[in-house]
This record gives sequence, structure tokens and C-alpha cells, in this order.
Amino acid sequence: MVRSADTLPDLALSRAVLDRSGIERRDGGLVARLLADPATRVLELRGDRAPVEEEPSVSSTAPGALRLRLRAPTAEDSGRLVLFAGRDGEGTAYLGVALPAEGLDRAEPDGERLRNAEDWVTLRQAGAALGDRDAGLFTTVLSLSNWHGTHTHCSRCGAPTTTAQGGWLRICPADHSEHYPRTDPAVIMAVVDENGRLLLGRGPQWPDNRFSVLAGFVEPGESLEAAVAREVEEEVGIDVTDVRYLGNQPWPFPSSVMIGFTARALGTSIELDPHELSEARWVTRDDYRTALRTGAIHRPFGLSIAKRIIEHWLGQTIESVMADSEG
Repeated sequence: MVRSADTLPDLALSRAVLDRSGIERRDGGLVARLLADPATRVLELRGDRAPVEEEPSVSSTAPGALRLRLRAPTAEDSGRLVLFAGRDGEGTAYLGVALPAEGLDRAEPDGERLRNAEDWVTLRQAGAALGDRDAGLFTTVLSLSNWHGTHTHCSRCGAPTTTAQGGWLRICPADHSEHYPRTDPAVIMAVVDENGRLLLGRGPQWPDNRFSVLAGFVEPGESLEAAVAREVEEEVGIDVTDVRYLGNQPWPFPSSVMIGFTARALGTSIELDPHELSEARWVTRDDYRTALRTGAIHRPFGLSIAKRIIEHWLGQTIESVMADSEG
């Protein structure tokens, strides 16, 4: 693997600024003390949604235009799943409180649009519009909440586990085993041929015209560059070389980290694995711009590293392509 000089800066979910205070988590009385302190800031998570509000004097949803609506601890929080997310530069502590999504409208707004700035929204909807602290806080709390939701019992003996270390550990009272949050690494790559064309694919579960770059999970005992080569060969039957690192981004849907690369294709003949992809195609930069403007290809999600990888290849932002079509 070669590290590219053109790494991707400021990826949307890689902007965490809180000190995670890993040593402080070991204090068994930490959560109780923080819940008793009105200066503690709490992010209340309902299912996968959090409350946001507009930043003062900002009315658009450009990056940084929204902020999380945080609150002080309440008496009810002591009986909930509480997650210690860390401290800011002034020493203020931040907690996440995970609750069921009861009472919320579960319907997703169209695309990534917010219905209003006082809504309970998903990270996919609001992440790109949050500042560094809030994007990192939402990502961390959602990741931990997702892990707790699927690891309530011991994987060794099946006994119910209890939380410890501010939500960063679960302990089995039966066999005393310790269980830590997991993160699943996945590679995502721009495969480019000798003529500069990009390879795009559409998953079987995706709607028509939803295309993106290829991606897949890293397998046990496998290096990142080996995962890139294997996934491309498995999905489209193409060998690659010159794997170059671009950047990485946490992706808590439910618990991944996406590691971005470019790779050079050694051939262009596509042999689809129908279990992995329904379609795959090579596109030139002009092809891609035209497809975006006509709707033949949907715009990539603004929060995703896939969007940034495509823009890196394209040489301009998706927004500028669309603005050019409106001019």
C-alpha cells in the first residue's frame, strides 16, 4: 500500500475533538458523579436520532449550521444506558443517554433534507451540517448505543451482561469475562482504468440509478490492500494494483470504519457477482457529470466518504457540478 499525497481532509465524521478520557473511565463512580453535576452536557439519543437546532444567526443547512440540542442530567437518567463520551478543552463532561425511539415519527424525510431545524434527526441527515464537537459526539454515542443494543448477553455463556467503564465495557457476572465495543473495518475504493474511467456499482438492495464506488469488509487475517484487491476481484472480476490510501471515516451504521483507497485496474472486462452487485459500469468524468445532471445517477450522500472519493477522482465537488447545470 502506498500513501497518496492527495489524502482526503476534513471527512465529515472524522472531526471528533473531545478527549475520550480513557483512564478516567476506570473510575467506578464517574457516571454517578457526572449525572449529579448540572454542568454535565447530555446528548439524548432516541433510537438512532438526536435533537438538533439551528446555530444562532444561521438559517441554512451548510456545514456548521446546526448544533445538537444538549441538556443537563435528569433524575431519570440514572436508570438508563449512560455513555461517557469524554471532555472538552474546558473540562466539561459529555454523556450520551440511549432511549428507545418511541413517540418519534419513524418516516425518513426525502433524501437528506431536514423537515425543520427542531427535529429529531439521524446522523445521516445532520452529520455534515454539525460542527466538529457535535459530529464527533453524535458519532461516538450512536456507535456505542448500537453495540450495546446487540451485545446484551455474554458470547461465551449466554448470561446477561452489565455495563462498566462509562459504557465502554460489558462484564459477564457469571464467568467474569470482559466484552469491549467492536469496530468492523471496511475498505472502499475508487477503481480507475488506464483511461481515467471510474468503476461504479449498484448493490442488489439499492434503488435504480443509485451507484457508488466498490466497498467491502476486511476479513480476518487480511491486510487492507489485500482486502481491496479481493473485493474488486470478487465483485467484478477485475485485478487491481497500485493501491493508495486516501483517508478513513467512522461509519456507525452500525459499527464500521470506512478506509478509502484508489486502485488501478489491470483490465476492464466486468464479470458481476450477482450476490454483490446488480450493475457495474465504467464512466468518464464527462459521463458522470452528465448522469448527475440528468438524474441517471443519484447524487452520493453528503456524509459518506464515497462522495469524497468520487469528488477526488472527478476534480470538483458534486455541488459544483449541479450548480454548473443550473447556470
